[in-house]
Amino acid sequence: MAAPPLLTLQDVALTFGGTPLIERAELAISPGERTCLVGRNGSGKSTLMKIAAGLVEPDKGVRFVQPGTTIRYLAQEPDFSGFKTTLDFVEAGLTHGDEAYRARYLLESLGMTGEEDPMRLSGGEGRRVALAQALAPEPDVLLLDEPTNHLDLPAIEWLEAELKSVRGALILISHDRRFLSALSKTTVWLDRGTTRRIEQGFSTFEAWRDAFFEEEERDRHKLERKIADEEHWLRYGVTARRKRNVRRLGNLHQLRKDRREDRRPVGTATMSSTEADPSGALVVEAKGAAKSYGERTIVTDLSIRVMRGDRLGIVGPNGAGKTTLINLLTGQQPPDSGTIALGTNLKMMLLDQTRAVLEPSMTVTEVLTGGSGDSVTVGGVSRHVIGYMKDFLFAPEQARTPVSVLSGGERNRLLIARALAQPANLLVLDEPTNDLDLETLDLLQEMLTDYSGTLILVSHDRDFLDRVVGSVLVSEGEGAWIEYAGGYTDMIAQRGEGVQARTVASTTRAGRAEQRERGKAQEAAKAESAPPKGKLNFKDQHELKTLPERIKKLESDIGKLRAVLADPLLYARDPARFSKASGLLGEAETQLGQAEDRWLELEMLRDA
Repeated sequence: MAAPPLLTLQDVALTFGGTPLIERAELAISPGERTCLVGRNGSGKSTLMKIAAGLVEPDKGVRFVQPGTTIRYLAQEPDFSGFKTTLDFVEAGLTHGDEAYRARYLLESLGMTGEEDPMRLSGGEGRRVALAQALAPEPDVLLLDEPTNHLDLPAIEWLEAELKSVRGALILISHDRRFLSALSKTTVWLDRGTTRRIEQGFSTFEAWRDAFFEEEERDRHKLERKIADEEHWLRYGVTARRKRNVRRLGNLHQLRKDRREDRRPVGTATMSSTEADPSGALVVEAKGAAKSYGERTIVTDLSIRVMRGDRLGIVGPNGAGKTTLINLLTGQQPPDSGTIALGTNLKMMLLDQTRAVLEPSMTVTEVLTGGSGDSVTVGGVSRHVIGYMKDFLFAPEQARTPVSVLSGGERNRLLIARALAQPANLLVLDEPTNDLDLETLDLLQEMLTDYSGTLILVSHDRDFLDRVVGSVLVSEGEGAWIEYAGGYTDMIAQRGEGVQARTVASTTRAGRAEQRERGKAQEAAKAESAPPKGKLNFKDQHELKTLPERIKKLESDIGKLRAVLADPLLYARDPARFSKASGLLGEAETQLGQAEDRWLELEMLRDA
């Protein structure tokens, strides 16, 4: 028999300023459960999380917590006042019976000493300390709202591994697809004030959501047709008995009411960049460039060429010098030695992660228009600022809203809107994905994919890097930067490991070089012991002949299983069939990948 839920929300509702934010939300978290909470920016995810944590009181509904259950919530903006050191702050979250050593262990694992002044922490450091305080007591339920924000790649990958070992239940809000896919087993979707739940992790959510929207649109068309038929009867067919007519007229009024009260999905952002005339073929060329600040080396002996149309990703731990590297490559800072040459006819647009251009007192309109008039020029065409705002999901009434009251996601959308209106053939984006919801991330990715200019991107979002860039420039420590072909996953395959924390990277560079040499020796030994190339035995020949048919059958099976799972009502109607189809789909996809790899291996052997 399944254990009762530790935390339950039933029929929760909350209204802000006359508009219902949450109307009929349900949430049930069982011991050890891994749940991701997803939804558009502004849908109320963080508010629902705070209700679950007991920090916000709903207008109606029931919150129940099993007696003795411990809950910890990761605050977006923790209050550090009154604490002398970061260790004091983390230890304040411990209760009687908690292991005291975990406070220092977690801080050191996150790159902190515990002796830092909490009032002087950067955004990323504050997030690490808040994470340590939430994780230290090993609670029964852990509520994490955007835990990866402001973290670098080493910290994100450490946190992912740490959370996999957590015994308590997790509720996660994050825009990091890979993070959610790795950790979640259940998905709760908050959409238009209502929650919907599937017993699958985030990796299956987007297909299920799209199928749900398609079904909803079909139902809406049926309603419209029914209303049209009833209105036709009202105008031309009121000849039957009066009692029946009155009842039918009442039904028509109810149909119209249903249409009025129907809450459609939130609008979709529209993103397009204003491209300038093409640049020269060569965009940036560095030869032996170096840059240091005092005894600290940021870049040493960097040689790289960026050509028109290239998509270069830059990754490294916090403090590695990614922003300095961008300033060198874009000519904003000169190198101490070596040369960096910029190409001809460059028109650059820089998106700065610090959002320094956003003055808190400026309104949304002033940011987009430069403080004058009510129009913005996009692609050489003048547009009214309200219409352009709508492209980025801003409501008309937000035109006079000051930047200071916008959410993090709204500020980032505003910054992107301002930047994309400027003609450019070189986009330099420093952490553009911060605080964006998944749908907006998809649109940004599509825009960058269609962009014909050159892109230099700094990001800690592994999935976004894989989708967008063609090569990755990685910090190897001690000022060394090495370029790898492909996205972040391809870089790991070539490098043998992900990005290391700066303190680790700087001490293991020699070890990594030794590891690469050892790897080359192993590959050489493997090549010597391998069978002669170009000779396929009978078994290999038979396998090569039959693999294409097997691949074709697996693709067909996968298509059929996906069609079954696309039914948004399947789980509610037949949970056993949903679970079986999900398992079969996972097995078929694994077998397809293995078959394709084997076919490629045999083809290469035959060609050799």
